[in-house]
Parts: sequence; C-alpha cells; structure tokens
Amino acid sequence: MAHHQSAKKRIRQDAKKRLQNRYYKKSARTAIQKLREMEDSKDAETFLPKVISMIDKLVKRNTWHSNKASNLKGKLTRHVNGLS
Repeated sequence: MAHHQSAKKRIRQDAKKRLQNRYYKKSARTAIQKLREMEDSKDAETFLPKVISMIDKLVKRNTWHSNKASNLKGKLTRHVNGLS
C-alpha cells in the first residue's frame, strides 16, 4: 500500500486512465469488427474514415503501437476496396 500522497494520487490517476483506455480500445475493436462484417460497399466506405480516426486516436494516446495501427488500416482499406 502506498504511504506517500503522491503515490496515492498516482494510483488514482492510473485507475482512471486504465478505464479510459479500456473504453477506447473496446470501442475501436467493436467498430473494426462491425466494419469487417459489412457487406454493402457504400456503408463501409462511409464508416471506414470513422474507424481510421479511432485507430489514430489510440496511437496518439500511446495505447496502440503505430505499426499495429498501420497494419490494421491497410487491411481494413483493402477489405473495403474488395467489397466494391
């Protein structure tokens, strides 16, 4: 157990940040899954920029690695292009 005030504050901050990271990561994963399940090319083309934006925000927050994001964006773009 932490004894110093700064350590207690750090524990509180970490817990809050962990919940935020879980929320954003889970939202992005479900959006990616939804995009992969789409059959209509028009819907997928309008939804793709939103998913890419979510992925970029995770990279900006250092939640996901930039290479992982790049691979995901490429695969999703290829998937959407293959629908049309």
